[in-house]
Amino acid sequence: MTERFTGSFTQQEPIPEEGIAAAVEAMRHGRLHRYNLAPGEAGEVALLEEDFAAFTGARYCLAVASGGYAMATALRALGVGPGEPVLTNAFTLAPVPGAIASLGARPVYVGVTEELTIDLDELEARAGEARVLLLSHMRGHIADMDRLTAICDAAGLTVIEDCAHTMGAAWCGVPSGRHGAIGCYSTQTYKHMNSGEGGLIVTDDEELAARMVLLSGSYMLYDRHRAAPPPEAFERLKWETPNVSGRMDTLRAAILRPQLRVLPEKCAAWTARYRVLEAGLRGIPGLTLIERPEEERFVGSSFQFLLLDWPAEAVAEVVAACAARGVELKWFGAEEPVGFTSRYESWRYAPAPPMPATDRVLAGLLDMRLPLTFSLADCAQIARIVSEEVGARGARRTAAE
Repeated sequence: MTERFTGSFTQQEPIPEEGIAAAVEAMRHGRLHRYNLAPGEAGEVALLEEDFAAFTGARYCLAVASGGYAMATALRALGVGPGEPVLTNAFTLAPVPGAIASLGARPVYVGVTEELTIDLDELEARAGEARVLLLSHMRGHIADMDRLTAICDAAGLTVIEDCAHTMGAAWCGVPSGRHGAIGCYSTQTYKHMNSGEGGLIVTDDEELAARMVLLSGSYMLYDRHRAAPPPEAFERLKWETPNVSGRMDTLRAAILRPQLRVLPEKCAAWTARYRVLEAGLRGIPGLTLIERPEEERFVGSSFQFLLLDWPAEAVAEVVAACAARGVELKWFGAEEPVGFTSRYESWRYAPAPPMPATDRVLAGLLDMRLPLTFSLADCAQIARIVSEEVGARGARRTAAE
């Protein structure tokens, strides 16, 4: 009898009871705006910022309304303006180039390797084309950050890290988000902490931190922050920095703080599920796994593999066959964007020259979520289904060749 998976790829874990209780308490007192505090009260948002700064080892942290807002705020703080080129990954999701375009700036795409990281040779060749790199650690794959940092330092290129998929990850022991000038994180439902929408920004730079607090809409109440620069850092900037309101509210921060306390255990649980899937798909004809470097401590909250050089109709056949058996694969090679899955040529507000090496990778790239509502046995079953559907077609292709 043919196996069929019955789990949901979009069902997240429930919010911890501690978070539910804190959210209910916030609703009872009604002070949901981050600056609406009782005498002597720190507030959930300020406490979350303090907690997350300690978690990442950053001097400063700001909680905001979304990961996309976090990236746009980081770009604004660096003075990026209309018409300015900003380097970024060709393999990413729409909010990354969207953050650049929201300022009237121009995304300039750098290609992707078969390891699903930014092409560092191409980055080195093009580093002089811009002064800022908005680096996306797309789907949790971290490039060689030692080499990337050396390239950017040599070219005077300031790095903003998009860590939407790497909260809790690290390269050579350095937390993701701590190699560049600014690290941006998301707490959207499908990320490593869940508040529906939300974002966090970290930096060690006092002026950048002060600018971002003012940009987020502090209404001269910046002294109520705990993971921010001292009040004197704001004195000059407060007269020249616009309010682009995008604060996080008390309710979301209350939900997030208990999740942060258990994040390391959750990261380990995701990666255990990833390893089960990886083991089940190793050696399948025609299927290329993404080998993870030893320097990378990754969080396996999603899984990717490649069907390199397969005809589009054969990849579409695999996607449809797996879907019929309950396994949802997202394909980055489809002609039309579907749901969250789109690619650089879909974002026509930022035209790009042909990128054949990147196109080859994306044409064969398949992706799936691994929510913690899946058990290890679920992951083993998913691997069996994918291996059967890919393996049968891969064997036929090998025989035909």
